[in-house]
Amino acid sequence: MSQTFDAIIIGAGQAGPPLAGRLTAAGWKVALVERKLIGGTCVNTGCMPTKALVASAYAAHLARRQDLGVIVGDVRVDMKAVAARARKVADDARERNEQWLGKMKGLTLLRGHARLTGPSQVEVDGVALTAPHIFLNVGGRASVPDMPGVGDVPHLDNTDMVALDSLPDHLVVVGGSYIGLEFAQMYARFGAKVTIVERGERLIAREDPEISDAIRAFVEAEGITVRTDADCIGFKPHPSGVIVTVACRNGEPEVVGSHVLLAVGRRPNTDDLGLDAAGVATDERGYIKVDDRLATSVPGIWALGDCNGRGAFTHTAYNDFEIVAANLLDGADRRLGQRIPGYALYTDPPLGRAGMTETEARAKGHDVLVSSRPMSRVGRAVEKGETLGLMKVVADRATRHILGAAILGTSGDEAIHGILDAMSAGEPVDTLRWAVPVHPTVSELIPTLLLGLDQGSA
Repeated sequence: MSQTFDAIIIGAGQAGPPLAGRLTAAGWKVALVERKLIGGTCVNTGCMPTKALVASAYAAHLARRQDLGVIVGDVRVDMKAVAARARKVADDARERNEQWLGKMKGLTLLRGHARLTGPSQVEVDGVALTAPHIFLNVGGRASVPDMPGVGDVPHLDNTDMVALDSLPDHLVVVGGSYIGLEFAQMYARFGAKVTIVERGERLIAREDPEISDAIRAFVEAEGITVRTDADCIGFKPHPSGVIVTVACRNGEPEVVGSHVLLAVGRRPNTDDLGLDAAGVATDERGYIKVDDRLATSVPGIWALGDCNGRGAFTHTAYNDFEIVAANLLDGADRRLGQRIPGYALYTDPPLGRAGMTETEARAKGHDVLVSSRPMSRVGRAVEKGETLGLMKVVADRATRHILGAAILGTSGDEAIHGILDAMSAGEPVDTLRWAVPVHPTVSELIPTLLLGLDQGSA
């Protein structure tokens, strides 16, 4: 005998629980199934514990600075205390989520591995459930690259890193993008020797070259070794840890690390979900195909969050929930295509990104206006002694709408929202250009940055 619900939600990440809240408030009978930890990647192994670690690393870095007139003694990092604090931040957040769900009227919370057995059927460890509406919020996990010898050596992923309570002698980070850069800088600040190995010709290659170059400059200034153009990555055991082969033609061919972090991308948790039994289509990488309203190839089934490949962030997963809930419950017509991409890299200084890069805008055929300013012209950055980085904005010459922006600098992850909000509202350059910003803030340079679009930048 099957248990019948109005909706079944598989996965309690960043989209599942708020969707359960909206549906139950509307009178739906809902089953929420989670096989492991409530809160998903963000709460347990992603945003919350990693940003707690970033905060500890920043505190260590700030304590070592001598230019602010504050003198302290020998700065030491207690890794067990650092790890315990990060773990508590995650545990407290998960507990709050569990308490919220436990009090939600109309919700049945099931623990176990859910698999689709048909277009409207789900099995959870032998228990059959049926519902006319099924929502997949199963998230993703770190991928293991197909590189020579990777199966012969111990290696870490982001989940392992947030659980680490000891300091590596030499951490080799394979992958020079968002996750790799954050862990590389924080562990260098904790006191480890760090090497970044990146197959591409530059770090964080998704960004424009000047952003990538600026990031490389400040991580190298902190003593991190960066090996780009690594054309021969492989792994071999070594008495001291792991040999990482880096280059077959130029430079030192090998790096020996005590620990290796693989930060080369993620993969969706869809391989054991029973998608074939329900007829749900996926792409070649296993991501669930969805339309602009997050519906899958099967009527009555939607996919939200990392598993749909349409955004790999907490905020995009939450926005997926907002789109689905508004369309189902409010009679709205919200679509993925209305979303302005935005994200942040939580190095120090951080990078805030909204919309397209200049490279992407030109590739799409836009006649662009471009303006950039160094963070050394931002009064707040000068006052804090944190002037590394730059701001950059790209606009369409004909429509005068902002196409994208990057703020690499102190508080860049916060200041970017002024531009992101203007883009989301469809406002042209001039709306922000004539705003009166608060002084002294990082955001106050944005009008000057936009003014530069009409001063010969191209």
